[in-house]
Amino acid sequence: FGAKWVELLAECDPAISHVTLITNPANENTAQFVKVITAAGDTKNIAVRVASVRDSTDIQDAIENCSKKTGGGLIIFPDGLLINYRELIVETAARYRLPAAYPFRIFPEAGGLLSYGPNFKSIFRKTAEYVDKILKGTKPADLPVEAPTKLELVLNLKTAKALGLTIPPSLQIAADEVIE
Repeated sequence: FGAKWVELLAECDPAISHVTLITNPANENTAQFVKVITAAGDTKNIAVRVASVRDSTDIQDAIENCSKKTGGGLIIFPDGLLINYRELIVETAARYRLPAAYPFRIFPEAGGLLSYGPNFKSIFRKTAEYVDKILKGTKPADLPVEAPTKLELVLNLKTAKALGLTIPPSLQIAADEVIE
């Protein structure tokens, strides 16, 4: 998803020249996401800086530091710690007028600009199907590991307006949901 987050931010705000990727250093998947997002940034001429955060103070500092240079944006790593701080992240990004791409729809529902990521309803349905199969005797080891197949784009036009951004009509049409 990392490359898509960079692409979406650039499409929403062509003035973006740098992004801060906010991550939890305890998450083992961080290094892979950093590689993908950095490569995507290079193709769009967008510098990527990684901010490893552990608590609310780190989060606020990372977002404030991103705002010190014009042309900034944020990408929030998909992680439980960051989900728990979603309201703080969204509020702080708004305070510093930074466009941000998030991994899950709960962020734009809380006032964030956009999210692109898995649809949790479809994941929960698939989980229920697996539980049903296991309860009917299928061995868990016999079930394939599956990646999410339904990805959704959610845009918050109210937030875009507050940031002074005009979301292209083509992006609005492509969105699974537009919050107005």
